[in-house]
Amino acid sequence: MTAISGGRLLSKNVSWNLFGAIVPLPVAIITIPILIENIGTARFGVLTIIWMVVGYFSLFDLGLGRALTKLVASNIGKEKNRENPKLIWTAMSMMGGFGLVGFMVLVSLSNWLVTDILNIPEGLKSESLTTFYLLSVSIPIVITSIGLRGVLEAYQCFKFVNLVRIPVGVFTFLGPTLVLPFSNSLVPIVIVLIIVRLMAWIAYIYLSFRIVPALKYDIKISWKVARSLLGFGSWMTVTNIVGPLMVYMDRFIIGATLSMAAVAFYATPYEVVTKLWVISGALMSVLFPAFSAGLEQDHKGVIQLFNTAIKYLFIVFFPITIVIITFSYEALAFWIDNDFANNSSIVLQLLVLGVFINAHAQVPFAMIQGAGRPDITAKLHLIELPFYLLLLVWMLDSYGIVGAALTWVIRIIFDSIILFGITSKVLSRPSFFSSETMLKLSVVFGVLAVGFFITDAYLKLLFTLVTVTVFFIISWYYLLTESEKNVIRATKIRIK
Repeated sequence: MTAISGGRLLSKNVSWNLFGAIVPLPVAIITIPILIENIGTARFGVLTIIWMVVGYFSLFDLGLGRALTKLVASNIGKEKNRENPKLIWTAMSMMGGFGLVGFMVLVSLSNWLVTDILNIPEGLKSESLTTFYLLSVSIPIVITSIGLRGVLEAYQCFKFVNLVRIPVGVFTFLGPTLVLPFSNSLVPIVIVLIIVRLMAWIAYIYLSFRIVPALKYDIKISWKVARSLLGFGSWMTVTNIVGPLMVYMDRFIIGATLSMAAVAFYATPYEVVTKLWVISGALMSVLFPAFSAGLEQDHKGVIQLFNTAIKYLFIVFFPITIVIITFSYEALAFWIDNDFANNSSIVLQLLVLGVFINAHAQVPFAMIQGAGRPDITAKLHLIELPFYLLLLVWMLDSYGIVGAALTWVIRIIFDSIILFGITSKVLSRPSFFSSETMLKLSVVFGVLAVGFFITDAYLKLLFTLVTVTVFFIISWYYLLTESEKNVIRATKIRIK
C-alpha cells in the first residue's frame, strides 16, 4: 500500500474521526429533551428544519469540496505536491462565489418556505422567517469550510480536522441549550450556531496554511484547473443536490402535509440514530483519499482495504442495531417520554435498519468516487429520485411517519444493491451477490426482524443477550484474522 493508504496511518485517522464524532453524542442525548421541554415540540420541529437547511445548502459547493479532496490526494499519490496550491486557491475562490449565490437563493426563498410550504404555526412564522434570513448568512462560511476541511483530509490531517469538529459538534447542541435561561426564541439560538460555524471557519483557514505553507505566497487561480474541478465536481453537484433531497425531503413533506409536531416525532429518532453514521463516516473520510491515491498504484491493496472495511463495519454495527431495534420503545420512553415512544418507536426501528444497511453501502460509494466516477452515483440518484418521491407521498398519506421511514429504508436497500454491483465491475472482481452471501444476508436480516416483534421485556433481554453473545463468538472465530486477534490481545495487555 502507498504511505497515504497504509494500515497504521488509516487506523490512526479512523480513531481520530471516531473520537471527534462520538464526543458530541452525549451532549446531543442530554440536550435534545431539554430543548423539546423548554421551546416546545413545534418550535423544536422548526429547529430541526434549520439544522437540515444548513446541511442541505452545502450543495452550493457544486461538488468542489469532494473534487478538491480527490485531486489533491491524487497529486500527493503522484508526487505532484507543487500543483496543489494553485488547485486549492482556484477551488476556494469558486466555492466562495458559489457560497454567495447560495446566500442569495436562501434569502429569496425564505418567505415562501415559511409562509407557503412549511406548516409552521402562525405564532412562529415571524420568528422562523427571521431565523431563515440569519441562517442564509452562514452559507458562504459553511461552503468554504467544506473545501478547507477537504484539503486537510487529503493530507491525512484528521487530527486537526477533529480538533475543530469536536467543539462544533458539541456547541451545535449545547449552544441552543445555553440560550434557554435568557430566551426560548429561535433567533438567539441561530445566532449562536452561526458564531460556532464562523469560529470553525477561522480555525480551518489557520490549519490549511500551516499544512500547506505554499498557500501563503503561491496564490494563483487557473481556468484550466477550474475546468478540471468542475469536470469532477459537476457530477458531484448532481449527487449533492439529489442525494440530500432524498435524505431531507421526508421532513419537508411531513412538515407541509402533517404538522411540526409530526416532524419532531420523525426527526428526533432520525437525528439520533443517524449519528451512528459517525462510525462509518469516520472510516469513509479516510478511505476516500486512500482509494483515490491507492487506485493509482496498488489495485490489489485497495480491494483488500475495501473488504476489510466492510467486515469491520458489520462487526461494529450489527450488535448496536439489534439492541436499538429490540429496545426502541423503552429507549425513547426513558429518554423523552411515553408519548414520544408511542409515536416514534416503530420509526426508530425502521430508521436504524436503514442506517445499518447504508453504513455498509458507503464503502462502495467511496470506492466509486475515489475511482473518479462520480457520474455513476449521480446517475443512480437521478433515477431513484422520482420513484422515491412518489412512493414517499403515497406511504406518508397511507401510513403517516411510519410510511415515510419505510420508504426511506426501501430506497436505501435498492441503492445499496446497485452500488455493490457497480463496485464489482470497478474493481474487476466477482459479484458480491453469490448464493453463499445471499444465504448469510438472509440469516442476518432474519435475526434483525425478530427484534421488531418481541414485546415482552424479559424475552427482549434474553433474545438480545443470546444474539449478541453468539455474534461475538462467530466474529472472533470466523471473521477476524489471526493478526487482528493479536492486535486485540495486545490492546487488552496494555489496558491491564
